[in-house]
Amino acid sequence: MKKLVVVAFGGNALLRSGQKGTFQEQLSNVEGTCENLVSLLEEGCGLIIGHGNGPQVGNGLLRHAAAEKECGLPAMPMDFCGAETQGSIAYLIETGMERVLSRHHLDRKVVSLVTRVEVKADDPLFQNPTKPVGPYYTQEQAEALHADTGAIYKADPKGRGYRKVVPSPVPVDIANVDLAGRLAREGYIVVTVGGGGIPVVKEDGVRKGVEAVIDKDLASALCAIRTGAEELYILTDVPKVYINFRKEGEKALDTLTVAQAQEYLAQGQFTEGSMAPKVRAGIYFITHGGKQCIITEAGELSNPSCGTRIIQ
Repeated sequence: MKKLVVVAFGGNALLRSGQKGTFQEQLSNVEGTCENLVSLLEEGCGLIIGHGNGPQVGNGLLRHAAAEKECGLPAMPMDFCGAETQGSIAYLIETGMERVLSRHHLDRKVVSLVTRVEVKADDPLFQNPTKPVGPYYTQEQAEALHADTGAIYKADPKGRGYRKVVPSPVPVDIANVDLAGRLAREGYIVVTVGGGGIPVVKEDGVRKGVEAVIDKDLASALCAIRTGAEELYILTDVPKVYINFRKEGEKALDTLTVAQAQEYLAQGQFTEGSMAPKVRAGIYFITHGGKQCIITEAGELSNPSCGTRIIQ
């Protein structure tokens, strides 16, 4: 392989605003995103794909809750739902990518790994759950659920109700990441760390699932570091990173040094839950040996100067 790159699919690679999330919608979206990776494949790059699973795992939690209420089927824990969505989304990516490979007469194979990502049991972020998951509830319902289960619910900033919040600890290790790197360098397209990975902690040398959500961009950055990838692409719904986004003085950034990115983060230029985690993941990748991180939308990938490049 010419070089190894890791590409983190954004949420709109699977599900877009206004869509219901049908199988055909998601497959069509995935195929379109995979089409935009052809330029990397034609360059001879080794390719590892990470992806999000927020809407899908939320829908899964809803289905489990409904099945428990209506049919008496036991609801599964969140790490199990993460594994379910890793498998189903990987199936979509494999299907979409194989269609693209066939159309462009590219001789590459796709393989997916259901991936556990280790976090530390004593990570202080476990004490401050902030990641919303699952359905919306009224305040009364949320209070009753908290009393019954101990789970924490917080009001949605847009006034849509209350949602359960879970921790988002920092990933520290990835199971079988060496295998992912080896397969990618042998020419396989590898799908891994889906949804940030299934969060696990080690107890007596054995990994155990925990209720949490790992940031998929940070997990992809860790995967890129551990596999020795030269570049990390983080796909989103805007072509570049901006300062003063949608405000007076809005400016698209072509290049960001780590120092500049850290300064803009300190100024609050990047929104939490949107661009800020992507910039942090880029910083993490570069400060741990990566050459460059490119943040852009998928449709820009064929442009050699696409996106915002974070460099040392």
